[in-house]
Amino acid sequence: MNLQFLMDGLVVGATLALGATGVTLTYANLRFANFAHGEFLSWGAYLSMTLAGLAGSLLGAPLAAREPFSIGVGLLGCALVAAALTGGLALLIDAVLFRRLRERGTAVTAVMASFGVSMALRALLEALYTTRPRYYSQELQIALPLAEGMRATPDQLAVCAVTVLLATGVTLLIGRTAIGRRMRAVAENPSLAAVVGVDVAAVIRATWLLGGALAAVAGVALGLLVQVRPSMGAELLLPMFAAAIVGGIGSVPGALIGGVIVGVAEATTVRFIGAEWRAAVSFALLIAVLLVRPSGLFGRRA
Repeated sequence: MNLQFLMDGLVVGATLALGATGVTLTYANLRFANFAHGEFLSWGAYLSMTLAGLAGSLLGAPLAAREPFSIGVGLLGCALVAAALTGGLALLIDAVLFRRLRERGTAVTAVMASFGVSMALRALLEALYTTRPRYYSQELQIALPLAEGMRATPDQLAVCAVTVLLATGVTLLIGRTAIGRRMRAVAENPSLAAVVGVDVAAVIRATWLLGGALAAVAGVALGLLVQVRPSMGAELLLPMFAAAIVGGIGSVPGALIGGVIVGVAEATTVRFIGAEWRAAVSFALLIAVLLVRPSGLFGRRA
């Protein structure tokens, strides 16, 4: 049997994992579901594309692709800058809106406000770039044979590798560094963390920066593999939340594995049932985990 659908699921899962990592960190430290997180993917993708265009104009030539990939090193640099800018955008929104709502202790209001932020960010993208799909590259790639009938392009393999590297790096950051220990303390009990001298505000700022940057990288990866559209992040919002909850809120390895589970489940559904059921898979997984193990695969039981 051709197992190509598994490879397709792994690639989708790698993209979901990057976004789900930001979701799980934000939810664990801020204690509210930020439904504007998907728009950070879209903004990261568009910012990197804009920066690549500006760099190409200033250098007198487009950022050339490097074999065997469809992009060059220049776009990677633009993606890093876009990640920093998207993290800054997340910080700005928090300073203008979410921080004030937190100070009033209205978590439900913050969730509802995030819907408004999401629509505003998407509308602004549509006004700036229109709804026409855009592409990082028009290069055609030949898929490489792997095993059991599976094939993948160099770009797809690169996205999977980057996801594993970033997930490993964030895991080490959370588990081995001072800011990581502070993040875990705030996630456990923000009031107690403040009593023992943890700067909770600084931890929250670091969380927004890291979550926004990871979302931007996910947006670049999705745009590279598919296309760039203002609604791209919103369409991945439910799968990202499903991946974060399946893996366990607050667990970076859980977000990685949860993303793979959701991605493979979607690909399997498309292969054996039909593409029209794809959107229902994330919702079904979300409900099943909440009913059977609300803490997720790697989350701690209450």
